[in-house]
Amino acid sequence: MTVFRVVRTTPLPAGEAWRRLTDWPAHAAQVPLTRISVVTDGPGGEGTLFVARTGVGPAHFDDPMEIVRWEPPAAGRPGHCRLEKRGRVVLGWAEIEVRESPAGTVVTWTEDLRVRGLPDAAGPVLARAGRRVFGRAVDGLLGRTPGPAA
Repeated sequence: MTVFRVVRTTPLPAGEAWRRLTDWPAHAAQVPLTRISVVTDGPGGEGTLFVARTGVGPAHFDDPMEIVRWEPPAAGRPGHCRLEKRGRVVLGWAEIEVRESPAGTVVTWTEDLRVRGLPDAAGPVLARAGRRVFGRAVDGLLGRTPGPAA
């Protein structure tokens, strides 16, 4: 198990930060060699299924995910989304929290990232890579200049 966390503050209102972070196809523009397709119809929410395909040509893997918790931010209440990863290669979960603060909106992305076949000893390297990749993705989605990893 490799758990890492990315925390960012943005001047965006919580609702706009939520909208950007839960626009799943937009994540593909932030993660190299990745395409994202939403499998279910309709608006996002619990039960939404989507797949991130990473790689080139036949050298690729799919990362299917399902939203199992969906609570958009509301007046005085943070937003919370939990994804369960259901793939053959990538396993684990991700949680996105969006909450208002005096400085704007604080975004916390927490992820338990497991790659089938990697030994537990690879956890620290996987966590560093995850913080870097997902930190850049969050920065791009929020429209901020990349900053230090949190």
